[in-house]
Amino acid sequence: MSTAAYDVQAPSRDPDVAWRLLGLVVLGIRLVQGWIYWGGGSRRFFYAPAKLDPSSYKWMANKLQGAMPGALFGLDRVIGFLLHHAHLLLATLILVTALELISGLGLLTGTLTRLSALISIGLSAALMPIFGWQGSTCIDEWTMSASNFAMGAVIFTAGGGAWSVDHWLMRRYPSLANRPWFRWFGSAPWPRRTLERWAKFLGIASLLWAMAFYGYYRGAILTPYHSGPVSPAKHHIQLSHAALGSDGRLGIDAYVNGGTPAVASHVIDVAVLAGQDAVVEHWNGGQLSALSRNAIHNVYDYNKFETGIYGLAGQVGAQARIELPPAQPGLHLPAGRYQVLLQTIGGNKFRTTATVPGADL
Repeated sequence: MSTAAYDVQAPSRDPDVAWRLLGLVVLGIRLVQGWIYWGGGSRRFFYAPAKLDPSSYKWMANKLQGAMPGALFGLDRVIGFLLHHAHLLLATLILVTALELISGLGLLTGTLTRLSALISIGLSAALMPIFGWQGSTCIDEWTMSASNFAMGAVIFTAGGGAWSVDHWLMRRYPSLANRPWFRWFGSAPWPRRTLERWAKFLGIASLLWAMAFYGYYRGAILTPYHSGPVSPAKHHIQLSHAALGSDGRLGIDAYVNGGTPAVASHVIDVAVLAGQDAVVEHWNGGQLSALSRNAIHNVYDYNKFETGIYGLAGQVGAQARIELPPAQPGLHLPAGRYQVLLQTIGGNKFRTTATVPGADL
């Protein structure tokens, strides 16, 4: 085959055999990438519409809230804003699902192949900083984002090839191959220099994308392997704004900001300590299970803190103000600083401080 096939400047002729073959070489990548995105969009639109139903427990808001603890670049605040505006959240999810469907269909059929590949790259780029930290046994979402980013880059460079609607359109309407918009959004051949530059740039960008996030989430590049800034396997509860009354009444903010979304974190014991180990107030699992609903003020309507058979249960991403009534009648705590200790069913303990106010403090 002549190298002139790579140097074609007038694609309306037909020496672009190499381009058609290049598209065929990556045909498997294009079809699989297309199926991934078509499958994601069609699942939510047609086969599992409950994911886009705000009244369903499968509503995608729960998954987004579960991703908040590890979301990067301030996206946790964006997600929090959307969770408080259900109509805007639904519109956003419908838009993303439509983009998945359109991108998947474009890749499967080879219609506006490069534009479809660009959409897939954008969706992969959005997936990484939101969900990339998740995966308790392996970095599942990181793998999906890194792989799809690279696959989209390859398809964008190669175009649709011989088995594509783009190729059929160019054969039927040869002038399309000379249109700049079709060169960048369809599958018209690129000049050799353009091809080389984009192939090198996107290849290096794909590697750096994968390595940068892998290094952040797991290390094993310049640092030892680690479980990540936010653990996807071990639940963690952040405690703040503890307020303790002299009668033993306790109010505290709790946020499940780590762990697997597959199961809840179960709080089975809450204690107030004077010093490090002198218990002055205590709520066991039975008392926590018996709390009134009015004692738990959840920040969001999706993943919540709720009473359960063991005590309190909080899904990943759950944030709530929890008000515990006095456990001992007639208790009077002197003014001062105390330790608040929460223990989960797995034996994990989380601490913060609380102060009983007084004139001498």
